[in-house]
Amino acid sequence: MKVLIADDDQISRMITKVAVEQSGHECIVAEDGDSAWQLYQEHGPEAVVTDLMMPGLNGLDLCRAIRASEEDSYTYIILVTSHGSRKDVLAGMEAGADDYVTKPLDPFSLHIRLLAAQRITSLHADLARYRSALTEQARTDPLTKLHNRLKLTEDLGLLHSLDDHDYCLAMVDVDNFKSYNDIYGHQAGDAALVAIATTLAREVRKADAVYRFGGEEFLLVLQDQSPATAASVMERVRSAVHDLRIAHSGDPDGVLTISAGVSAFTDGHRAGSEQLLREADLALYAAKASGRNRVTLADALAG
Repeated sequence: MKVLIADDDQISRMITKVAVEQSGHECIVAEDGDSAWQLYQEHGPEAVVTDLMMPGLNGLDLCRAIRASEEDSYTYIILVTSHGSRKDVLAGMEAGADDYVTKPLDPFSLHIRLLAAQRITSLHADLARYRSALTEQARTDPLTKLHNRLKLTEDLGLLHSLDDHDYCLAMVDVDNFKSYNDIYGHQAGDAALVAIATTLAREVRKADAVYRFGGEEFLLVLQDQSPATAASVMERVRSAVHDLRIAHSGDPDGVLTISAGVSAFTDGHRAGSEQLLREADLALYAAKASGRNRVTLADALAG
């Protein structure tokens, strides 16, 4: 565990440093509150042992600064007081300290508190990992492992906060997929969706994003693309899916194919996300109506 010591008294710093290192922990030392805050931001220690009275930030101010800066991490703070008065201890706990020791420092007492610190910070780190995993899971489609509708809503909201940032939406649907499920079964249908999802993600750039929109529908967000360049990208994607050669006796082409409709957020057309989704969906419908296995631009329909 990495431990930050903050104390303006040289002898106290030395005693605390020896005690921390004898407990088997890495030690960072600060001579006042301001340098302690700077070192905390640079090194992110799991525990802080801070004197109450120091030049610059005092121990209470340092506690408050640390607590205000924390997000998913947690720092265990031990306040060192000269006489352990109830008033000082209460003020420290209210400022965010977890525990306290009194001067002169008893190495055994500090060792016990550092054991508690290690357990508490380890537990908080585990909880942060679990929260992160749950957050990711809530935004991921369980079958295809693509982003889901919740993540799409968040990402479109972010894109629309950057009003001058051009992008295109491509609504994709697997052609004749109901008949595929009827002929080959839902297990084969799921496997086909996973293969298509993998192909969609592989054929676009890292800056782009692919979502499962629902059922056999997918949505692609293509960053910094004009309608013409987005159509080119989607033609490549369509061809790549066709080249998977997933046999489908119920399709005129004999294989699973996709159709796509593309809408654009560009100069002269700063539409809201719901309108862009409707435009992409209408373009997809037009692609289906004109024979499937093709890409249609919303701009072409407007013209």
